Amino acid sequence: MKKASRFEKIAARCWNLLNEGKPFTPIFVLGTLLLYNLPSWSDVNFWIQGSISLLLTIPLLVLFFRYDFPLMLRNYLWIPMVIFVVIWPALNVPLLLFATGLYFFFTVFFWGTFYYHLRIGTSWLNFTRFWKLVLKNSDSTSGNAQEQLPKIALILSFWNLMYQSIDRSGPIDLQGFAAPAIFLIGLWLFTLVLHRNLFDWKPKMYESYTHENEPESNGLSDKVIVIVIDGMRKERFYEANTPFLDKLRKEGTEFTQMETVYPARTVVCFTSMFTGTYPYEHGITSNMVWKLGIKVESIFDSLRKIGKKGRLLGIAHLVDSLGKDVDTVTAVMHNDLADRNIIERSKKIMKDEDPDLFITQLIGTDQTGHSQGVFYDEYIQKIEEADQLVEEFVTFLETEGKMENTTLMICADHGQADGIGGHGHLDEGERFVPFFMWGPHVQSGRVVEDRESLVSVAPTIAHLLGAPFPSHSRGKVLRKGLKQTSKEKREHLEENHRIFTSTQ
Repeated sequence: MKKASRFEKIAARCWNLLNEGKPFTPIFVLGTLLLYNLPSWSDVNFWIQGSISLLLTIPLLVLFFRYDFPLMLRNYLWIPMVIFVVIWPALNVPLLLFATGLYFFFTVFFWGTFYYHLRIGTSWLNFTRFWKLVLKNSDSTSGNAQEQLPKIALILSFWNLMYQSIDRSGPIDLQGFAAPAIFLIGLWLFTLVLHRNLFDWKPKMYESYTHENEPESNGLSDKVIVIVIDGMRKERFYEANTPFLDKLRKEGTEFTQMETVYPARTVVCFTSMFTGTYPYEHGITSNMVWKLGIKVESIFDSLRKIGKKGRLLGIAHLVDSLGKDVDTVTAVMHNDLADRNIIERSKKIMKDEDPDLFITQLIGTDQTGHSQGVFYDEYIQKIEEADQLVEEFVTFLETEGKMENTTLMICADHGQADGIGGHGHLDEGERFVPFFMWGPHVQSGRVVEDRESLVSVAPTIAHLLGAPFPSHSRGKVLRKGLKQTSKEKREHLEENHRIFTSTQ
């Protein structure tokens, strides 16, 4: 399987400017204004008035770049739009209709049909389904019509108001800008109050560092293999026919309340899983990585300290975060071939490099959710294919003698919501992910129902391989899934005895 080329890595970063909602909004607004006013490009006054109007609109652009309006919050975006229409009813209706048409052309045809056909081989008729997914999507991406359309309409209407207020034939009447300024101030206050009181669904974070609560281990396993089935929604996994994965989770330990991090973007989740901490600390806050590389140690850094090696096989985006520890796979191929090629590449890495920690990312399920939705048969089929490929990979490892003292972790990095398989802001189906462990040091047949977090992956790997915890790791070692060592059993008995005698 080909590695992701340098061009693909750069193209992936550029695409995120259009995929992530925050950069998309100003880019789309600017593009719309330029296309709509194409006949005026030869008019110098248009460029002067248009540029001044855009400068006056910057507070609104900054507001929508700073604050997301996902899930139920997007409903509140229509309040300022209604107020705007009441105060300034003379809207530029042709401009708004042009923007709406351009938006649906971009999302439904260019993205949902043309882009996905060229990249992963979806049907040329995918638009017949994709328009419904765009209307239902609740995550703050460009494909969230119910969030993007009111934002775009308000920004364009405000720009048009400023443009009409500037008369180049005479002096600018500053008093005419008082009402728009008051409107902007009120909108900022409205947004602050809204987010302070209603944006309350982020997962609770661990406050202390792992090393403050957990002793370092001498190691239990020779190897740890982590298989991440990207975007596998938990209840859809349970509905699928996955005999091998079911066998692993029933013979090992399943964590039924494993929570992803916020925002639940792929690069964010992978970074948190393998540093043990949160976006505010490791610096990766979305798939759009403005500054390459993490700010903290990763599990790969921890392993290097004791002379061990870890490798991650994944898509080009992950290089932006974890750099040289990532072996990339190209994401430009038919989606039916992607996971098969990833498994073949995984076999080669294990055979040729034999890392102590190996992480592989299966992408077919996630790509199907994004391109065709999670409530269709194609999504279930991709989960079932992943089951067969995981079995094949584990069988290969057994044949190569690499499973004798190996711990397996199987999980998703995030779930997927309705619509275009959105994920990021923890709509239903995103927050809790499948997670189970299997191996000689894992308790058999155990189900842990306590709420845990994916930031516990890195410290648990460190514990299993006898490495120091990554510098800023805050997760807990998932001890409830591990068998107690003789020393731990003795200490546990001594602690119970101490508690019993102190109560006498």
